[in-house]
Amino acid sequence: MGFSSKYFYLTKKQATLKNLLTQKHIPLLGWSSSSPLNFRPEAKTLVLLVIGLILFGVGETLLIAAGIGVSPWTVLAQGISNITSLSIGEASFFVSLLVIFLWIPLKQMPGIGTILNAIIIAAVIEFSLPFLPYPEDSIYQILQTILGVLVVGIGSGIYLISNLGAGPRDGLMTGLQRVTQLPISIVRTTLEIVVVIIGWSLGGVVGLGTVIFAIGIGPAVSMGLVTVERLSLVSKKIAS
Repeated sequence: MGFSSKYFYLTKKQATLKNLLTQKHIPLLGWSSSSPLNFRPEAKTLVLLVIGLILFGVGETLLIAAGIGVSPWTVLAQGISNITSLSIGEASFFVSLLVIFLWIPLKQMPGIGTILNAIIIAAVIEFSLPFLPYPEDSIYQILQTILGVLVVGIGSGIYLISNLGAGPRDGLMTGLQRVTQLPISIVRTTLEIVVVIIGWSLGGVVGLGTVIFAIGIGPAVSMGLVTVERLSLVSKKIAS
């Protein structure tokens, strides 16, 4: 590989990395819904929404099965459970309700994706957990955690681009991004770190997997959005 080819390759990699860190919007593609409040979406849009949510659930399950720390929002639920009579599941449910109320000043719009988010992800975790590996070696645990974060990011990219309504936490992320105009990766990472700190201060358990998720999920979601957008544009060119 000559000097000019190497320079072009490095420049392209730098541009790609910059896109991941500076992505500021959810792309709307040909298969995206025109509005989150669309109760009669095209079949392709609905199918891709479901695929994205399934991948999201698999990523969450990989994180759980890795066994080195739960997601930041679960840490928060643990913390709330410690200071109340609520179970972790009940605390998680009420946190989701509170987050949805925070959508109001952000003018965030729900949709069928908001409902399917809770149903599909919970179902995927329930059914896939027994079939995923439970590594005992710390290296494999870390690798599985990183894989889980990346799969959540790709799943998020697909289901958010479908534009049929985000889940409670993703809706808070996109609402805050729209208000602050900061990159999605920064908004999501900051949000996760704040949630971890609050949960930990209330007695929630923070593990290495929690830290990996909190730091990595912002760039992973941006990567998912950029990747899905580019693949869709490439497939459109091939089809035409």
